Amino acid sequence: MLQRIWMTVLVMISVMLYLDGFVNADQTDDQQIRDAVQPFVDRQELAGAVMLVSNDEEVLSVTVVGEANREENRKMDANAVFWIASQSKPMTAVSLMMLVDEGKISVSDPIDKYLPEFRGQMVVVEQDENHRLLVKPNQPVTIANLLSHTSGLPFRSNLEVPTLDRLPLADRVRSYAMTPLDFQPGSEYRYSNAGINTAARIVEVVSGDPFHEFITKRLFEPLGMTETTFWPNEQQLERLAVSYRPAEGGTGLQATTVDQLQYPLSDRLERCAMPAGGLFSTADDLSKFYRMLVNRGRVGGKQYLSVESVDALTTKQTPREIANQYGFGFSTGGNRFGHGGAYSTNSYYDREHELIFIWLVQHAGFPGKGGDSQEAFRKAAILAFGPR
Repeated sequence: MLQRIWMTVLVMISVMLYLDGFVNADQTDDQQIRDAVQPFVDRQELAGAVMLVSNDEEVLSVTVVGEANREENRKMDANAVFWIASQSKPMTAVSLMMLVDEGKISVSDPIDKYLPEFRGQMVVVEQDENHRLLVKPNQPVTIANLLSHTSGLPFRSNLEVPTLDRLPLADRVRSYAMTPLDFQPGSEYRYSNAGINTAARIVEVVSGDPFHEFITKRLFEPLGMTETTFWPNEQQLERLAVSYRPAEGGTGLQATTVDQLQYPLSDRLERCAMPAGGLFSTADDLSKFYRMLVNRGRVGGKQYLSVESVDALTTKQTPREIANQYGFGFSTGGNRFGHGGAYSTNSYYDREHELIFIWLVQHAGFPGKGGDSQEAFRKAAILAFGPR
């Protein structure tokens, strides 16, 4: 009897030590990431960051450093809200591909099939300060051109000033139609907010819903992305990370605002949804979006996006002769797919290490070596969670 009791005690102790080993391992992994990035905070080269690592099934780590508001001594929190800027582009592209899956549109369709204001648009083939020569394009701009930045549309129109969120989407897109193309469709890659916004306008026309309602109903709500929005509410604004830039003289940090957006950010009357770069989100929400894609469009037994659409989004769609590697709404170079954003946010899936990386900061530039902080996070995360 006594021997049986001792055996039970030994088994329990072994189990506790085994589990404790895993807890300590997790703590060591998180601390390893924190230790890699904290020196940038200590040197006032980085205000703060939320760093998330996930695989295809679950979040493996969420690590925070620094402050979300240095002036108020508000520590960075895992649930901090960030302006994710051009990380909005992949979500807009996914929204459009949902309509492709339903057979309502094709990426090979010319855009003037849905937006007649683009009929007769010309392309600039020669210009200087005294003249501009316009000709008819060799081929129509297609939806695929919009999503891969090969349309010839400019980055933005002259009416999108002083901020990018001032005009309703329909008006914004009409201003693009009034602007000549910068190059023949499909002949070059040139990053274009106008192209992605035009794709979103096609979503509106085909679905009959305002774009912000469509993307919320069809993408955010089904995936549980409850923090992702064009208009952060008052509670979210309390968790918004303050933007920083290098202080005068190039050392230290100085608070700033997002110069591409109007304030107050919660204002739905004066601020308009900007599909190419207007979304706010959190690290957890972004990880849900990426896990859906890594799982080939499937979440919780439901197929939200076809495998074919996932492949089109996440593999090179720019022509072979163009070096830039861009899919539909995603950058696809370097054995990964993902997207960065103004003010230094980034997110991507690393195919080699089979890991999702979410890097959320709010910086309009970095002093010193602050720009190296994201790479420090990536290296530490691979050491901690990469294949062993």
